[in-house]
Amino acid sequence: MPYFIDVILPIPLEKEFTYSINENEATFLEPGMRVAVQFGKTKVYAALVSKVHQNPPQVYEAKEIEHILDEEPIVTSSQLELWSWIAQYYMCSKGEVMRAALPSAFLLESETIILKNDKTTVDESLMRDDEFLIHEALQHQSLLRIQEVMNIVSKKNVLPVIKRLIEKEVIIVQEEIYEQYKPKMVRYVKLHTDYRKEEALRLLLDSMTRAPKQREVLMQLFTLQAKANKPIKVEELVKQSNTSSSIIKALIDKKILQEYHLQTDRVQFEGEGSAKVKILNEYQEKALHEINDSFSKKEVCLLHGVTSSGKTEIYVQLIENVIKEGKQVLYLLPEIALTTQLISRLQEYFGEKLTVYHSKYSVNERVEAWNNVKDKKTKAQIVIGARSAIFLPFVDLGLIIVDEEHESTFKQYDPAPRYHARDTAIVLANMFAAKVLLGSATPALETYYNAKQNKYGLVQLTRRYGNVLMPEINLVDIKAKYKKREMTGHFSDTLLESIQNALKEDEQVILFQNRRGYSPVVECNTCGHSPQCPNCDVSLTYHSYRNQLRCHYCGYNMAMLQQCMACGSSELSTKGFGTEQIEKELEELFPDHTIGRMDQDTTRGKHGYEKIISRFENGEIDILVGTQMLSKGLDFRNVSLVGIMNADNLLNFPDFRAHERSFQLMQQVSGRAGRTKKRGNVLIQTYNPFHQILQQVSVNDYLGMYKDQIEERHQYKYPPFFRIIKITGKHKDYNKVNDAMNWLSRSLRNAFGENVLGPEFPPISRIRNQYHKNVLIKIPQKQSLNKTKEAIKRIHNSFKSIKEFTSVRIIINVDNY
Repeated sequence: MPYFIDVILPIPLEKEFTYSINENEATFLEPGMRVAVQFGKTKVYAALVSKVHQNPPQVYEAKEIEHILDEEPIVTSSQLELWSWIAQYYMCSKGEVMRAALPSAFLLESETIILKNDKTTVDESLMRDDEFLIHEALQHQSLLRIQEVMNIVSKKNVLPVIKRLIEKEVIIVQEEIYEQYKPKMVRYVKLHTDYRKEEALRLLLDSMTRAPKQREVLMQLFTLQAKANKPIKVEELVKQSNTSSSIIKALIDKKILQEYHLQTDRVQFEGEGSAKVKILNEYQEKALHEINDSFSKKEVCLLHGVTSSGKTEIYVQLIENVIKEGKQVLYLLPEIALTTQLISRLQEYFGEKLTVYHSKYSVNERVEAWNNVKDKKTKAQIVIGARSAIFLPFVDLGLIIVDEEHESTFKQYDPAPRYHARDTAIVLANMFAAKVLLGSATPALETYYNAKQNKYGLVQLTRRYGNVLMPEINLVDIKAKYKKREMTGHFSDTLLESIQNALKEDEQVILFQNRRGYSPVVECNTCGHSPQCPNCDVSLTYHSYRNQLRCHYCGYNMAMLQQCMACGSSELSTKGFGTEQIEKELEELFPDHTIGRMDQDTTRGKHGYEKIISRFENGEIDILVGTQMLSKGLDFRNVSLVGIMNADNLLNFPDFRAHERSFQLMQQVSGRAGRTKKRGNVLIQTYNPFHQILQQVSVNDYLGMYKDQIEERHQYKYPPFFRIIKITGKHKDYNKVNDAMNWLSRSLRNAFGENVLGPEFPPISRIRNQYHKNVLIKIPQKQSLNKTKEAIKRIHNSFKSIKEFTSVRIIINVDNY
């Protein structure tokens, strides 16, 4: 009887594919294992088994699998269930979810290898120079990879050369599947078994009088063994005995020492975990009791606690209770920057029980974290991570904490799956009957609405820890300041005076500007022309530290212009300002103080965030300038002043969330001030101090903002009252994307009537040489979401069948928050 498997391929295909297997393979294979399969003519993929069965495919002949890659499943059944939900809810394929979920080391793909054809004799005189070079290389090597061929012939496009060599039957080409993950093996040494007895060891030491360095190494080995009863690393022995590895090698060659290797994790969090959990104050104690009470009735609870109210200490208590039960905890954060601070805090309490998982980790480090979670190792009882940590293979999840749950970085925008980690966390917790705690000082409107509707529990924490007062927030009218000539660069006299006072008191300052670079626009004073990106509809931003103009959308860059490209005038000026310009101005205004900058340009490396944050914490930086990275829950003890350089560019953004986001951002940045005994001070520079949102920020009025915004949302049919699906068409031809989206919007309007908005070009309509055009579908609460999606899929399939639209790429984004 034939056996078959259905597999998920890591490519955007709607359906799973079926391959044939034999009886032995059928008894061995389980869902969650990987198999190497050929798909298409030559390409080999690592596919994931989703089902073993005996039903042959109806439409095509099932191919056989190449080979089995795993001895046990690497993906759990609950993960496969979550993938199915994500694919169905966010309207993408399981292959796209698989590509996002698995560390890339598991997504093995094939590599083309080139071999010498031994069956034919070759006439070298008929070969071109580049062909001969490859032929000659194969005389010395058994195989060549594409990259090696590129190096040999010194050009990137080597396919024509390879094609000619295949036609001349000089070479043959094969696909080889390769494993990317390599365990880290650490080299250890121990005394050879021949010298374990006392007599043999004494004789050995007596015979080594002429080799003092080797004798010293042995003595150090004994010392290290006496200090701690654990294996001795070669690296450690070299360091302690102040010698070289060649002397250790000589001892191994003489069979005095024995070397061996042990597999070890690349990332290890050491710590005693002995710190006592801080005693909660009465307000935290009350909040903790209310959370536990809420969890007895509801699965999800919102902790609405003002900035610096000690939410983390409550999380620690909850985590402690869950790991005592032997369950796992997932702690989700919006930004990698936050993990740095949080790890050191949690390490004090939980020692080595922590595992961290985010995109700045290497491929191998992510595989190790994955395996530790799947094997339920004690070092992976608590997982801290950014949104991708939602995909880890949890076995017994007890609690998910989503900190700063309002953050937009929990939503994945590109590529698919375009999931929201907070919403996915609730579904994941449901599979394990685990609890979810959402924490924020400025909750997302949808979350607060759900709590008010009794769908979630709601716990309020209204006082800062240690009864510290909320910061005093003042608005500075820079329109009036410019008129009175009380501005120095981009600083009002009020802000400068406050900075000077804070520095006099040896306190630190944070300045927030939501634009990186030096200046967003460079303009010619003669003709008004400003340099534009050739690939996107945006002006190039000037970066002074590299003296270049850069596009923040596609990365295009060019040297700063000496004269105008349109009229040749050398009178060029900069308009607007970014973090770099603020940093420059501060260096001139406060030459005796250290200025730091925290934005995408300064935190590129793996430890970029860590270095800046620890320098600021240690008092090495007096004034820190940054973008919205600064707003995300960081805890700095010595910051007494926060300045927001320009609040208006946040408020005037064409998006229905602009006012909510502005309030959250300003409130969060303000929350970095005065987190210890002294009351903090916040200054917000604006041209419009009477703006409703700014007035609400100045008095910490979240409820006022919530009531205003929820009324507007109800009136204009936006979330949480209506769900939103955004459909974007992309193509390099303006007319093609225009016609395609007009056709699509007409078809959607026939199905959904007035709840379809658009098509509209967004404010920046061309990015990376692709024109974008959007259609928005609003779905009322009473309308079935599944039937709506089915209708959209049907229309999308009809769209794909129209010949002139096939090249237009359609992106569907569900819950486009």
